[in-house]
Amino acid sequence: MGQGETMFGTVAVPVWLLVLILGFAAVSFATHFLFPSVRWFFRRRAEKALARLNARLDRKIDLFKLAQRSDMVARLAYDRTVVEAAMAQAAESGVPGEVAFEEAHRYAREIVPGFSATVYFGFGTRAAKWLSRLLFRVRVGKVDRALERIDPKATVIFVMNHRSNVDYVLVTWLVAGRSAVSYAVGEWARVWPLSALIRSMGAYFIRRGSRNALYRKVLARYVQMATEEGTTQAMFPEGGLSLDGRVGPAKLGLISYIVEGWTPESRDVVFVPVGLGYDRVLEDRVLVDAAQSGTRRFRNRPFWVALHAVRFLWARFRGRTKGFGTAAAGFGAPVSLRAHLAEGGTVEGLGERLMAAIGAVVPVLPVPLVARALGDGAASRDELRGRVEALVQRLQAAGAVLKLPPQGVGAVLDEGLAPLIRRGLVTAELQPVPVERPLLDFYAASVPEIGIAATPQT
Repeated sequence: MGQGETMFGTVAVPVWLLVLILGFAAVSFATHFLFPSVRWFFRRRAEKALARLNARLDRKIDLFKLAQRSDMVARLAYDRTVVEAAMAQAAESGVPGEVAFEEAHRYAREIVPGFSATVYFGFGTRAAKWLSRLLFRVRVGKVDRALERIDPKATVIFVMNHRSNVDYVLVTWLVAGRSAVSYAVGEWARVWPLSALIRSMGAYFIRRGSRNALYRKVLARYVQMATEEGTTQAMFPEGGLSLDGRVGPAKLGLISYIVEGWTPESRDVVFVPVGLGYDRVLEDRVLVDAAQSGTRRFRNRPFWVALHAVRFLWARFRGRTKGFGTAAAGFGAPVSLRAHLAEGGTVEGLGERLMAAIGAVVPVLPVPLVARALGDGAASRDELRGRVEALVQRLQAAGAVLKLPPQGVGAVLDEGLAPLIRRGLVTAELQPVPVERPLLDFYAASVPEIGIAATPQT
């Protein structure tokens, strides 16, 4: 038994009750005095670190991205447009308004990211740099000078062709010195623990192809709010990975949301075209199979992927391979939404303009170039070399972005042909292997068509 003295005498208190009272007192003290002090200490340290980080970034991390995720979810769910859409759906479907609103709230929780500057810059960009260099020789094909003159107050949106899931990694690293980028990510990444990491990197999840009107309204308002607040974003207007290697037409969903939410009084929105090219697309066989089957449903083979990853890492660290060739990005001239609309431009016209600008800065690399020059085969290495040289000249005349070995055409041929022979796409006699023809065409098609006549065939 424990005892406590009072002014009227002694009161006997059971030990378990005394422990319970002391426990509640400790919790109360920590909640009201200790925890706020600790939170204040770490918040001050985080604010100082963020100030140092913003000092070296061209485009500062905006407050919208730094807001508590729960606050952003509430702000989105209680947005007037979202509430009106929920009530309209309730009236149309006959469900109670509370049910429709809870559905909208669920969509908001699903979409809104939970950005962490520590995760993004402390882990994400470093991991992106390490992985990019592990897999490829990374090159920058072109950076348009007009990018230096973008209004600091404008919202910047990088629009890119979608060749590989490595696109996210590559671009995150390449623009890390300018800003933190918020991606629109599809359903493939909504698996634990990948989803938590991606969300902390500032990405927001979208359901591609959803026809639910309420969901589309919630997504539209999130994109519009992020754009209004100046959040730097990255989008793949094609809406999915390219199945044939070409830069495809734009699907106008996210772009139309931005245009619909923009007013002349708003800050300008500047689209930066980014063209991505690879000597080796890691998912190439999966994409070609999907193109042949006529469906975008990709087979999920995690154990197969893990096995090949382990084999590659073992070979890489033993010096048996140098990776998968070159990966390169080109950055084209920015497109101002304000200027586009002032000229009478439409959403459809903006989509076409952006995809053309992306296609114009896709870097031409050795493997796709040789695949394009090879055509239906070559009688000799000298003949193939002549085709490569002629193709390079035509591309240069057309203003294409070439990222090729500086040693000349011979080095281009060596660097581009060896991987094709090693993978069994082309024989040593320079003839395409018939069963691998779709994969060879996949790479050949990534060379831009601008101003190029058909490749000579044998």
